[in-house]
Amino acid sequence: MRKNIHPNYRTVAFHDTRKDIYFFIGSTVNTPQTVNRDGQEYPYMAIDVSSASHPFYTGEQRSHDGEGRIAQFRRRYKQKK
Repeated sequence: MRKNIHPNYRTVAFHDTRKDIYFFIGSTVNTPQTVNRDGQEYPYMAIDVSSASHPFYTGEQRSHDGEGRIAQFRRRYKQKK
């Protein structure tokens, strides 16, 4: 591999702010913030949604009981007889 063309790959602490959970994942994200966890300093990145808080993964999906898009269109633009 050529030198000085690849991004810096390291372990980054991603913080899910909704659930207050930290994920330690290898990433190339560039962030100036750091956090101390378990006696080590990691680059820190706050995120709003992760698998711990997303409704698809947590099973907290909301069901939509309203009519669909096509039914709304037909109702709105039905021809008058």
